[in-house]
Amino acid sequence: MDELTIWANAFLTQSAKEYLIDATRQQRLVFGEKTDHVLDPGSGDPRMQDAEVVFGQPDPATIMQLKKLRWIHLSSAGYAPYDTPEFRRGLKALSAILTNSSGVFDEPCAQHLMAWLLADARQLYPSYDNQRGLRAWPQNDLRENARLLAGQTILIVGYGAIGRRLAELLTPYSVRVVGYRRSPQSESPVRIVGPEKLQSAMAEADHVINILPQSEQTQSFFNAERLRQIKPGARYYTIGRGATTDQDALLGCLKSAHLSAVYLDVTTPEPLPSDHPLWSTPNCFITPHTGGGHADETLRIVKHFVQNLRRFERGESLIDRVF
Repeated sequence: MDELTIWANAFLTQSAKEYLIDATRQQRLVFGEKTDHVLDPGSGDPRMQDAEVVFGQPDPATIMQLKKLRWIHLSSAGYAPYDTPEFRRGLKALSAILTNSSGVFDEPCAQHLMAWLLADARQLYPSYDNQRGLRAWPQNDLRENARLLAGQTILIVGYGAIGRRLAELLTPYSVRVVGYRRSPQSESPVRIVGPEKLQSAMAEADHVINILPQSEQTQSFFNAERLRQIKPGARYYTIGRGATTDQDALLGCLKSAHLSAVYLDVTTPEPLPSDHPLWSTPNCFITPHTGGGHADETLRIVKHFVQNLRRFERGESLIDRVF
């Protein structure tokens, strides 16, 4: 294969940048302006005009002006800014491919959810609050409210790579896992339901986990009506995108005790304003979009890209292809 021009603006640590430079010595690597955050879209850069390959978070409007583009690899799992009819048509006209980094984030997100499930079951948050506050000894109350996961039903809405990994982590705990997909697949180790059975599945679940991506179809997917369809007293978790949940309706379900606890890694907006009522609502527990984070995150993103680059150089199918 002839020399490729690779334009990159992914948010990278120094070690990840050095790995990328070393792995692309046979190609022409051009660094665009570094973004401040892994999800920040870059600005237009005239040097992108020569790029056959783009890696990072490129400006969608600039992408549509490129003539040599053959492949975009996003440094994130999410791809909402690029999921428009206009962008899809433009990419198709270029015969270009879009891939993402979802394979980097399934393990950390699944572990984050696992930590929440266990912390909830074993009453770790109330114990921590007691330590920071009264420093009493509510042994009997905590023991009475603590639970085993065995026998619990866990519904994973948006059952993909993260959901599959979470289901594997849950195997020793003897739980019932149900997955929801808009288009159910016939072969799966867990029971998969489609839209027509979602309501009944939510009515049976002790834990409802939202891993939906952001799109027009998933905007406020968990609205007031759907949240009320969840089994009374259940727990709700979201680690996909904040826009998939109606937060005002969620607050109402918490205040009425329809939901016994809510765990949020994503919100609308982000950052969540410090005076937002979700911060102070009892039984609402928030992590600031850290579910996919880990110390070697950007290095793993680069290694994932390089793995795909080698496949691209050999003319093989790419991993984590979006469209």
